Amino acid sequence: MRPRRTRKKRLSPSLGKHAFRPTEWAVIQKYRTPRQVHEFLRALPYNWEKKGETLQTFRGVVRHWQAHCLEAALVAATIMEQHGYPPLLLDIDSQDNLGHVLFLFRHRGRYGTVARSRDAGLNGRKSVFRTLRHLVMSYVDPYVDHSGRITAYGVLDLETLRRCDWRLSPRNVWAVERALIRMRHRKLKSSDRRYRAMRRRYRAFRKKHPHQPATFYSNRHQWM
Repeated sequence: MRPRRTRKKRLSPSLGKHAFRPTEWAVIQKYRTPRQVHEFLRALPYNWEKKGETLQTFRGVVRHWQAHCLEAALVAATIMEQHGYPPLLLDIDSQDNLGHVLFLFRHRGRYGTVARSRDAGLNGRKSVFRTLRHLVMSYVDPYVDHSGRITAYGVLDLETLRRCDWRLSPRNVWAVERALIRMRHRKLKSSDRRYRAMRRRYRAFRKKHPHQPATFYSNRHQWM
């Protein structure tokens, strides 16, 4: 499963400046690169869904000024689409059913991601990965906590969702979540020994530092 190559100067066939409100267009114009969008999303308050589950579009996030991981991925897809990137989502499955969704992009033939997460190690990655599998493997160690372990991954092209306004709908776009669940995923095998060692290390760290972000991983230089 490989997303198509990024095409330069590619704009959404259905959207342009006229489709966005002034505040929305200002965000799109201010944040023009994956790193800039990543920093924008990291600065947003995390959406803890205290009033019930949500799946906001870019429009909803700009209005309410908060986002969880999937909402952040939709925001990144909407912004970066206007700067020439295909709207691709990377969906990561875990054995505890606590998945993670990221915006996937390619720059100069290398894969990277833009993401928002409660866990420091699950945010975005620089575009330094030659293959999609290598990119996903960079999340294997940081995914390990008390119950998490990556089991599979898949890529969704949001352009295939013809009947879902995943960019600007004022309502929750549950169709995106359903599409992520239905799509094909590729299984990912990882070392059982390494998994057990990382879980012991994580538990020891969390016991000593119950409120600090876990950032002890060796691949921090690859993080966005």
